[in-house]
Amino acid sequence: MQIVRYRTDTSMSYGALEGCEVVEYTGTPWGPFRRGRRRVPLKHAVLLAPAVPTKIVVVESNHRGEAADTTQTALPEPRFYLKPPTTVAGPDDPIVYPPFSALVEHGAGLAVVMKRRCRNVPAARVREYVLGYTCLNDVTARDLASKGLWLRAKAFDTFCPLGPCIATDIDPDAVAVETFVNGALRLSSSTKELICPADEIVARVAQVMTLMPGDVVATGTPAGAGPLEPGDRVEVRIEGIGGLKNTVVKL
Repeated sequence: MQIVRYRTDTSMSYGALEGCEVVEYTGTPWGPFRRGRRRVPLKHAVLLAPAVPTKIVVVESNHRGEAADTTQTALPEPRFYLKPPTTVAGPDDPIVYPPFSALVEHGAGLAVVMKRRCRNVPAARVREYVLGYTCLNDVTARDLASKGLWLRAKAFDTFCPLGPCIATDIDPDAVAVETFVNGALRLSSSTKELICPADEIVARVAQVMTLMPGDVVATGTPAGAGPLEPGDRVEVRIEGIGGLKNTVVKL
């Protein structure tokens, strides 16, 4: 199932993608969620970020080969940080290039979307608490990060595009992850290259903080993150989920 949140001229709803249509559901994926009868042609629907998280947790240096790309070594313990909910953008929303940075980079990754409250759950049971998976672009002001200003580097509004859907039936440990900028391939990898797999990442995060329904845990960016310029069109594409496309703008 591919769950979407979408808007039409008359309403905003959750639904499921079926071919070139969205089937409307009543309720939300985090509560009673029932299939309705209404179908909306995809061309008449505006897809929104499929989750509205209370927090986004992003893991750093969690792909084999990333160390060679960033001159870092793989960490014995995954290092993670928070992006505020105000960073969330949806499919086709702009990524705003902030005036405080001269080097903004894309960062593709698989993101886990939580279905239930999760705290101190072993990795073997994590999937009982997971709704599904989506694409995430961990946009970063790299020049600020290099100065140690990680919160600023990660937390600008629009720096966390999500979407286009939440796929409930994929294997998070075996999907291809790609990034395209202006149609050119920039990044190609797979979640098979994760040092710490998705279930283990969620379990470790849940040892520290309670994950709530709709919260997002990103599993990390493969080697190949690179610069963006105003006017660029960036797409994060993950097998079984689809493509998340955004244009970079400078206000």
